[in-house]
Amino acid sequence: MAYQAKNYSHLIGMEGFSKQLLENHFTLYQGYVTNTNKVADILSQMLKDGKTGTPEYAELKRRFGWEFNGMRLHEYYFDNLGGKDPLAKSNLSAAIEKQFGSYANWEADFKAAGSMRGIGWTLLYLDGSNGALYNEWINEHDMGHLAGCTPIVVLDVFEHAFMIDYGLKRGDYIAAFMKNLNWKEAAARFDKAHK
Repeated sequence: MAYQAKNYSHLIGMEGFSKQLLENHFTLYQGYVTNTNKVADILSQMLKDGKTGTPEYAELKRRFGWEFNGMRLHEYYFDNLGGKDPLAKSNLSAAIEKQFGSYANWEADFKAAGSMRGIGWTLLYLDGSNGALYNEWINEHDMGHLAGCTPIVVLDVFEHAFMIDYGLKRGDYIAAFMKNLNWKEAAARFDKAHK
């Protein structure tokens, strides 16, 4: 079953994100969807043809994680944008208060992780086994994820996510992201993961 790219054009016009930046980012995301489908098709055919013992198969198996996670992380990222309201009272806000002491402490930690040197992602994860929340840096799409944890808030900090509008001012981009964070989406992810 092939994956279809989602339409995120409703984000165009969002404060702090130019049309050019968003359209370029959407194109990059669509490439991940296309490549996920291509790699899945090739791997399926190689399995049918009995070519699973080849270096090409091994490389494509590794590549699939990069393409799939690139697709899925962008979906999490775009889905958690477009909000206008601050974090309302919810199960998520209660968990943040409990774990970090305050929303301000959580936000400072999340922004600090996003401001680290390098390319990658910053995620607020929920560990479903004990309810712990973690702000984590992910260097590449396919490496460094916390096993068994659910992404609740996803911030893209690869240069393509901000350079057109912000140049090297990553902090200004992160501030714009926080202003546009869709807390309803994040709270829904939290509640779904907790069930």
